[in-house]
Amino acid sequence: MKVFTSIDEWLTFRKTLLASPLGLVPTMGALHQGHLSLVESSLKHNDFTIVSIFINPKQFNDAGDFDAYPADYRSDLDRLESAGVDAVLLPDSGQIYADNYRFRVSEDEFSRQLCGAHRPGHFDGVLTVVMRLLNLVRPDNAYFGEKDYQQLQLIQDMTSAFFMPVNIIACATVREADGLAMSSRNQRLDKQQREKAANLYAALNQSRSADQARDVLTQQGFDVDYVKDIAGRRLAAARLGETRLIDNVRI
Repeated sequence: MKVFTSIDEWLTFRKTLLASPLGLVPTMGALHQGHLSLVESSLKHNDFTIVSIFINPKQFNDAGDFDAYPADYRSDLDRLESAGVDAVLLPDSGQIYADNYRFRVSEDEFSRQLCGAHRPGHFDGVLTVVMRLLNLVRPDNAYFGEKDYQQLQLIQDMTSAFFMPVNIIACATVREADGLAMSSRNQRLDKQQREKAANLYAALNQSRSADQARDVLTQQGFDVDYVKDIAGRRLAAARLGETRLIDNVRI
């Protein structure tokens, strides 16, 4: 497995790369089985798979949240090598944002709703870094999980709006045995919070309406940002302590 910490070295290698199709799995590290399911999909359908690991500071509207984000690059690289990944792109912020974030991607409708209403600037950071990674890697296919459903929709819409030659592949949410959607943030839950966290998925599935799901979660001790039914999906974000959980289900 090749590991590129230099964007220039990756771009030089990319010019020599003849394998096609090429798959990209963008991540922020702290890899779990949910990420590895995206990797497995890419390995299955592409001749070359590259995973990016970059904890993107521009999508954190809370500096404390950024500082607390888990990072274990050695473990991540071991997992990816064991999975059979061909390459990893591991750049630093100075390379990704050599322009000091002067240029960015903004969306003025859907990104202002749901998570965007509670996290100013979040989706500008997400869309900007994804566009930069797609331009660096130039993949045929890029893989994103359905857990971050609003993010997925915005990325699909962005690549379509800018005529970007990439297929955005949506992959099903991977869950723990009790239904909790796998997330790197789950590591920040204490034992009591972790036991309660599975109730988010249960409330979304079992409630007759978004309002009922909100009431159920509030009664169970969640600090609910939103529960909304949009286009056949019930989407929610809620906090347990300092940890913000998101999930969605088909309705």
